Amino acid sequence: MEHQHNQPTPETIMQIGTGFWASKILLSAVKFQVFTILAEQKTMTAAQIKSHLGFECTDRHVFDYLDALTTFGFLNREGLLETAKYTNSLNTDFFLDKNKPSYIGGMLEMLNNRLYGFWGNLEDGLLTGQPQNEAKKGDNLFEKIYADPDRLKEFIHAMSGIQMGSFMAFAQKFDFSNAKTLVDIGGSAGLLSLMVAKHQPHMNCTTWDLPPVTPIAIETIQQFQLQDRVKAEAGDFFKDQFPKADIITMGNILHDWDEETKIMLIKKAYDALPEGGTLIAIEGIIDEDRNKNVFGLMMSLNMLIETGTGFDYTLADFSKWAKQIGFKSTTILPLEGPTSAAISYK
Repeated sequence: MEHQHNQPTPETIMQIGTGFWASKILLSAVKFQVFTILAEQKTMTAAQIKSHLGFECTDRHVFDYLDALTTFGFLNREGLLETAKYTNSLNTDFFLDKNKPSYIGGMLEMLNNRLYGFWGNLEDGLLTGQPQNEAKKGDNLFEKIYADPDRLKEFIHAMSGIQMGSFMAFAQKFDFSNAKTLVDIGGSAGLLSLMVAKHQPHMNCTTWDLPPVTPIAIETIQQFQLQDRVKAEAGDFFKDQFPKADIITMGNILHDWDEETKIMLIKKAYDALPEGGTLIAIEGIIDEDRNKNVFGLMMSLNMLIETGTGFDYTLADFSKWAKQIGFKSTTILPLEGPTSAAISYK
């Protein structure tokens, strides 16, 4: 149909416009633990899944639901309708089975439980510049989350989940040969430190976050059995100096804040690094033309929803801040999907 490529087509408009349908189908499947159940049972019919989950809708709608998940590539299917047998796809079995340490569903759970509703207020965020989350009632997002242990755990696992693939890539792609120590600022459950320690046997890592997070990190470190080379320490990056290390990393930290706070955090990293040390920010770094990394752009709007003033940035932005503070040079290392490491050398 080559000759028609100049014809207008509504395909993309409708695909993006109905995007929340697709997203809700996946998010609900994570909530119902469909992939975890299938990982246990190996294979199930629609009738078995229906009775296991207690669905009261028609059989036809159960088929539609499972076949939509199949069409998206999240399930595999043999047979049709009543005779169909469903199994997990390779990716969902690895990343969405709650019983595997590679589970990233925490982020999807948070998208479903918190952000799905808050994003309904994007218009208000753009009109007012105010956060559209818990802070709407005058609560500080982080204080609110950190005050409730269950909420905190969900948030921590969400933050870990969104970065798991990038941390694995970083641990394998970055050249660690000139370093012995790494401190991960705002290290959450400690996954970045754990991935680096796992893939780089000569590295000792510290995951550094607020006191309520430390027990969660310690638990994760024990799961990976890397207590000998990864430790969890408590600190507050607004009040405390950063611990000294050859490499300082921040995964999805800088984008939470306004420019002034970003520069303050980069300065603290600079002060804690030796000559030749490295600061690495891992997030959805936006491409310089601002027309390819749509995830980075959407994440920046998510910061409007979550913080009001935080935003994602390009390497040029990061370089400007780093050089202002005294870093010698900067470079970028693409990791996985929309995520890159912005690197600055002291």
